[in-house]
Amino acid sequence: MIKNKDKVTSFEKNAKKLITKYMIPGVAIGLAQDAIPVYEKGFGFRNVDNQLPVTMDTVFGIASVTKSFTCMAIMQLQEAGKLSVQDPVLKYLPELSTLRNTTDNMTVHHFMTHSAGLPPLPTILHANKKSVDITQSEYKDYKHNDSNQKSIHDYEQLMEFISQLEFDLLGEPGSEFSYSNDCYALLGAIIERVSGVPFERYIKENILVPAGMSNSCFLFEELPGNKNITSLYASKMNDHKAEIFEDSTWPDAPSMRAAGYLKSTVRDMLKYTSVFTNNGKVGENQILNSNSVQKMIYPHIEFEPGKYYGYGLMIDSNYFGGTLIEHGGNFKGIASQLCIIPERGIAGVILTNLARVPSPTILKGALNIVENRNFDATSENYEAFECTLKDLYEYEGTYISIAENRFIISVEGGSLQFSIHEEGIPIQCIGKDTFLASIRDQSEVIRFIRNNKGEIVRLAYHYRQYHKLV
Repeated sequence: MIKNKDKVTSFEKNAKKLITKYMIPGVAIGLAQDAIPVYEKGFGFRNVDNQLPVTMDTVFGIASVTKSFTCMAIMQLQEAGKLSVQDPVLKYLPELSTLRNTTDNMTVHHFMTHSAGLPPLPTILHANKKSVDITQSEYKDYKHNDSNQKSIHDYEQLMEFISQLEFDLLGEPGSEFSYSNDCYALLGAIIERVSGVPFERYIKENILVPAGMSNSCFLFEELPGNKNITSLYASKMNDHKAEIFEDSTWPDAPSMRAAGYLKSTVRDMLKYTSVFTNNGKVGENQILNSNSVQKMIYPHIEFEPGKYYGYGLMIDSNYFGGTLIEHGGNFKGIASQLCIIPERGIAGVILTNLARVPSPTILKGALNIVENRNFDATSENYEAFECTLKDLYEYEGTYISIAENRFIISVEGGSLQFSIHEEGIPIQCIGKDTFLASIRDQSEVIRFIRNNKGEIVRLAYHYRQYHKLV
């Protein structure tokens, strides 16, 4: 266990401040050193009405942290000689040949690195129509008119839906990064077709079971009798005040489970991190070979200054002298974060039951106590960059996606302001066409992208690219 009790006390005090500020009903957090748990803490409740506490075995959603499991499955299939990450996706998904934009050059690797060129698409809530209420504040970004749109239940319907959309690629495959749940959903289809078994079954038999993750699943029917499952919570505004309420329906979209629908516990997830700190092994079971592990955590494409995407994982190669491997997840009733420092054998997991809360900030505060730093210590070293008023006016405009996400950039009082959910947030210039915002106690980098004429044509925010209205 962590010996510095003062650091633990300081961490828990600061964590509770954020948990209280954002009214998070329940939080589970755990840290491990060389696969041995060194800190475990449950804050709050998995069910508030019944005052049921959070434990390390409470089942939460992990949302997009699922993506690393999907990539792990792809790497296993490559080890078995059943596919190559350099294969064109059309080899396995010929239905995409009807895509309005060419798919000939899109590879499995491009899907795994969010570099296929797809912009944000309105697919995910069509696939979630039965389980997600888009009127809730967490989902304002996804407004769209779907009154006549059928739900998307399977991979064939997913590919048909994407093929009917009208959009331009952001660039040639491999040239632009834009986070794509659609690409990961389609990786699930590739895994299913190559392996010959349903995606969910493949993950269970080849990762969850050999890793000893006995309380992890896609469907709760796989956990009969387990009552240690969190309730989900959502927020809404009532008389200009945020109000938290229980929202019992779990999000689910069979066609998109590979993008973010795994459920797990802190104890199970800490077992999983051994893959990355122990050369692919969990206990005595070899989940991946060491070469495949290195490919997963290789910095394949830069998405922010100094930040890279591997296969289902993000990489910061300058984290207090080490390498931080991480990924977060955020969806209905879920905010999760996974962090690993492989060369130091350190891993951490945080799971919560409320969306849009600063789980990464809390978890990184916990990592700081392991390495004897202050709670708010950061490895990020952003400096102010000179930007004239004339420069600022060049960035003004409305930026949108086909999913009808909408962001407004304006000059207010001599500085640039970023508006989201009708809330204006000042942003600071930290480099050429690069700005920094503090949103819900988390740092967000905002980049402006120019065409070959030097004109600003897109905005990159929270890993996705949005077109500028002209």
